[in-house]
Amino acid sequence: MRIAALLAVLLGLSVSAQAEVMGDRDGELRETASGELLAWDEVGQTWRKPVAFWQAFAQRDGIKSWGQSREYPPYDDVRELDVFMVELDSGVCLMQFYHQRWRRANDVRRWSPEFNSLAGCPDVFK
Repeated sequence: MRIAALLAVLLGLSVSAQAEVMGDRDGELRETASGELLAWDEVGQTWRKPVAFWQAFAQRDGIKSWGQSREYPPYDDVRELDVFMVELDSGVCLMQFYHQRWRRANDVRRWSPEFNSLAGCPDVFK
């Protein structure tokens, strides 16, 4: 545990106050003391479960979301940086259209690398 994180816990700071102390960045993943994995949402200034983080990201201003489905949106209708939550048997994964193809949003945004091993993301390209 980082010293700043330990200090925040010892001081009894709320999760959002801990983020201010520790200088968290958008999409950073943390495991809580109880083992729950959370992602920092910089816009909402809150910690969210990873899938809720993806959902919040997809609703941000200026981002077109194609919703959630097993079927990808029609290629000719999609534009650069649009997002889509693909449903797989292993879970969902947020995808982002980048340089003429769908990629895992984490590969475009460079959030915590662990996002690529969560829910359906490891199985997207199988």
